[in-house]
Amino acid sequence: MRGVFLDRGTLDRGDLDLGEVESEVAELVCHEQTRREEVPERIRGFGIVIVNKVVLDRTVLEAARPALVAVVATGVNNVDLDACRDVGTTVVNVRGYGTDSVAQHAICLLLALATRLPDYHRDVQAGEWSRSAHFCLLDHPIVELAGKTLGVVGLGTLGKRTAELARALGMEVLVARRPGGPAEPGRVPLDELLPRVDALTLHCPLTEATRNLVGRRELALMKTTAFLINTARGGLVDEAALAEALQAGSLGGAGIDVLSEEPPRRGNPLLDDGIPNLIVTPHSAWGSREARQRICVQLAENIRAWRGGAAVRVVQ
Repeated sequence: MRGVFLDRGTLDRGDLDLGEVESEVAELVCHEQTRREEVPERIRGFGIVIVNKVVLDRTVLEAARPALVAVVATGVNNVDLDACRDVGTTVVNVRGYGTDSVAQHAICLLLALATRLPDYHRDVQAGEWSRSAHFCLLDHPIVELAGKTLGVVGLGTLGKRTAELARALGMEVLVARRPGGPAEPGRVPLDELLPRVDALTLHCPLTEATRNLVGRRELALMKTTAFLINTARGGLVDEAALAEALQAGSLGGAGIDVLSEEPPRRGNPLLDDGIPNLIVTPHSAWGSREARQRICVQLAENIRAWRGGAAVRVVQ
């Protein structure tokens, strides 16, 4: 059966091996990117459609009726699952591929904020060290994470791995009760957790219960020296409220890898100039070469298992 990959460029930067995937299909046609109006023509005649972020709506699915939609991401909100069910299309995804990459990035953001790494780098580039009267610069306060407390929201695979790395740095870890969920042993209600932590890291999905989970009220509960790390979903944080808190000095800093709109073509409060102690990265936490290669391996496994009649990682 022939397969088409509609947005290979979102996954492969020329450094991945798709040999296993190619061996599972009669022919693999790849497009770097696909505009919405190009989808109907490009999927016509293909039994297997591979996508990352390209939208597959009811109209194109009913017209093409692919046998398999293989999503090279965990989230499948870009695929009309109801339409897939109606036309008999199986949908599979990939899971757990970026655990080490994302956890590493979350800790990297935390370390960079604690050591004021961007500020010192800018000072050196601006010649401040060269002009210093002393052998060092200590203009920005440095914080040791050992002995500090990290709050984790979302103790899935990513949250657990991030907590493990934090403990290796000597941090104590508190776990928040699942938003909207029942009381669980060892988990602390968010309102009780926030005043106690020196840093908060988010690893929960974006749902109606978690949208704007961290807003003005929650930020006001945190220590003025605390750090906020978000490598999960942009909508978890009220971005305007976070920008205001950083500008007012009522929060110690923030490391953000995700925004509510990506890419942020219409701007974003967190992209304004002059916001102190803020690091924004472009949804790159998941993107190590190793993590992206794992996606290729899982993609091949998904197609192979489906062809063999025992599909794995089935969304529906």
